[in-house]
Amino acid sequence: MHVVELRFECFDNTTITAAEQAINGLLEAYRANGQVLGREFAVAFNDGEFRVRLLMPEKSSLAKRYNSPWVEHALGKLTEAKLLHPREKYIGQDINSEVTSTETPSWQLIYTSYVHMCSPLRNGDTLQPIPLYQIPATFNGDHKRIIKWQTEWQACDELQMAAATKAEFAALEELTSSGSDLFRRGWDLRGRVEYLTHIPTYYYLYRVGGESLASEQQRPCPRCGNQDWLLDEPLLDMFHFRCDDCRIVSNISWDHL
Repeated sequence: MHVVELRFECFDNTTITAAEQAINGLLEAYRANGQVLGREFAVAFNDGEFRVRLLMPEKSSLAKRYNSPWVEHALGKLTEAKLLHPREKYIGQDINSEVTSTETPSWQLIYTSYVHMCSPLRNGDTLQPIPLYQIPATFNGDHKRIIKWQTEWQACDELQMAAATKAEFAALEELTSSGSDLFRRGWDLRGRVEYLTHIPTYYYLYRVGGESLASEQQRPCPRCGNQDWLLDEPLLDMFHFRCDDCRIVSNISWDHL
């Protein structure tokens, strides 16, 4: 991942409110298209210009060729707010984040966790994140639905990791059940991505609990009942099960590994 600073200069008299709405609208449009990562952006005003530092999948993430219609619309709103289009200043590579995938995968998967800010679309050969703007828009011109699903998955993951309230059990149900709303939406998004990219795309179904290692190894695919989805060797040292019919990968319960 890479860090860049955007600088917005005024070309005429404006107000903080107008500038705030225009800049935040652009940042949200970038986020919905996967061009910038994270949820909160600190916008500072100093010496007559607005500045914000952003985390991006690639150095070229803000290139015009990747812009969604909503990004282009938001850029137009900057002019209405008397702001020039932003100037970019490259800061450097972020040492605390993952390296973006640059090769076409033989398969890919939808996978995230509460500690990841990167794209939830992963290269199945390396597990490296694939920038969402590198694939066709999934719905309505961008990838807002995938970003929203990722936010919900991460919220449930954080609740179950904290294990401090009864909400943990409801969150676990969403993460681990093939009948949950979270699974249904994510699995449908997976299918949409596969249709658009023509690359086999899988959904990661999180697994904890279970009675024993032996019972875990014998559990069938929760969607179709396939008894032969246990792999001889785990994929990427993480996924012990794969059902090619249902496009699901999963793990042996972390409680028994």
